[in-house]
Amino acid sequence: MVTFTLDGKRALVTGANKGLGQSIARTLTELGATVYGTSRTETGATQIESDLGTPGLILDIQNTASIAPFIDSLPEHIGGGIDILINNAGVNHPAPALDVTEEQWNAVTGTNLKGTFFLTQALARTWVAAGTGAVVVNIGSQAGTVGIEERAAYCASKGGLDQLTKVLAIEWAPHGIRVNTVAPTFVRTELTASTLDRPGWGQTLLSRIPAGRFGEPEDIVGAVAFLAGDAAKLITGHTLLVDGGYTAW
Repeated sequence: MVTFTLDGKRALVTGANKGLGQSIARTLTELGATVYGTSRTETGATQIESDLGTPGLILDIQNTASIAPFIDSLPEHIGGGIDILINNAGVNHPAPALDVTEEQWNAVTGTNLKGTFFLTQALARTWVAAGTGAVVVNIGSQAGTVGIEERAAYCASKGGLDQLTKVLAIEWAPHGIRVNTVAPTFVRTELTASTLDRPGWGQTLLSRIPAGRFGEPEDIVGAVAFLAGDAAKLITGHTLLVDGGYTAW
């Protein structure tokens, strides 16, 4: 029987205090999961607790030295293990390639790729040791498939994430761990509004989307919930583009 509920599951959503991460966390909760979220700040953690009714957790995945202590402290904070990991936390520093600084490059790739990998690795070690299996859904981007101006570091990080998804899916399938990516087009949130409303630039981006509009968080959360649940139990190593046809050109 096909089911789209997440009853009895425990999910961890990184970057869950605002934007797409907040929408994902709320949706998984509505589908029956007990959801815990992370933020880099105490203010963000407080917002998560208010939204979800579960403890808001502080984690900056760019600081990889903080990941092991975070994993060690999880049982104390949540009283059990994690079944679903949603790797949503990410950053972007748009700039022409000629102007990208090493600091910008490290911030983008250090969060979107390096930090995501080492958090996932740390949780996967606990799953393998316990023999429980689990699900990982990475939040990628169409920028992992096509090039987009002023996003050299971002495109590199998201393209790397797509490849990482495949490798982890292959290696961890024998342990019952599924790994997939959801790759959205430009999604309108409070964080992206200034970019999408930029005169000229917003219209250029919109002209590349056959569906004729930018994404909204609700366009993305269904794909995440599907891949997180048992209805997708034979899907692993896949990048699901939710892009309004952007990459069909």
